Amino acid sequence: MRIGILGLGRIGAFHAETLAGLAAVESLVVADPFADAAKTAAERFGADVADSPEAVLAAGVDGVVVAAATDAHPGLILAAVEAGLPVFCEKPVARTMVEGVEVLKAVAGRDVPVQIGYNRRFDAGFVAARAAVRSGELGALHTVRSTTLDPAPPPAGYIAASGGIFRDCAVHDFDVIRWVTGREVTEVYAVGGNRGADFIKDAGDADTTGAVLTLDDGTIGVVSNSRHNARGYDVRMELHGFADSIAVGLEDKLPLRSVEPGVSFPGGPPHDFFMDRFAAAYRAELTAFTQVVAGARPSPCTIEDALEAGWIAEACTLSVREHRPVTIAEVRRG
Repeated sequence: MRIGILGLGRIGAFHAETLAGLAAVESLVVADPFADAAKTAAERFGADVADSPEAVLAAGVDGVVVAAATDAHPGLILAAVEAGLPVFCEKPVARTMVEGVEVLKAVAGRDVPVQIGYNRRFDAGFVAARAAVRSGELGALHTVRSTTLDPAPPPAGYIAASGGIFRDCAVHDFDVIRWVTGREVTEVYAVGGNRGADFIKDAGDADTTGAVLTLDDGTIGVVSNSRHNARGYDVRMELHGFADSIAVGLEDKLPLRSVEPGVSFPGGPPHDFFMDRFAAAYRAELTAFTQVVAGARPSPCTIEDALEAGWIAEACTLSVREHRPVTIAEVRRG
């Protein structure tokens, strides 16, 4: 099949490399507002260069990957759907929930699949955790803990346009909690602090946050995030049930060291970047998209899924601002 890629920044170029290595992908067509980025990708991966998103959509592609800036997501999703082309779009659907809901309304009833990029759904550990929950081997859950700790903050310009740590970072934890447990979040209470880079505080954001989530069956979720984890990129999940407890990310490249006498775990070099930690998951995610394009499976992460995680992020953002519990129903009402 022939796949179009819109946007060739860090993640777009990474996706181009991954797609070029998939047996199902015969050719790529790429476009980026910066001509040099498209030219470089074309040289690296043997792709054809188009001078605009419209040209990509008209280039005989079977599906489209959107890795452009967030503000462009709604328009590019809708353009692909209008052209009848299955589309994969990196999260978020849009910068605001209002825009995201408008995109959902605009594609409703269309027989064109849209897949949103939440890569943890394709990580082997999270897949195994979901299977363990669904099989009942953990018994009823009582506690879920999810962690995302970045090794260092992104640039100031990125922070200013990110929408905040809950919308940009913790939203991955929110999505995977929903996906692994099969439950919905009903209420949150969140806190945030600033102990590091001043530019994060100056942007009105927190660099370290915690959130307690109440799930619809009474399970308690605890989410921890930070832009400062000098030892590396730390993504983990714990699930505690009445019959058993399991963990995702408890492996030799875990960026955490034990001070217990005689303990040498973890013994490998720590993960230092999300592309390192989730390289296999990204490959599985884009392989799934080729199956969506081929009509072999439905979208594994729909716009509806992405918006549900987004509502949790909105509730946490409001909770920090107003220092109180916030229900998901409240933020839905706007």
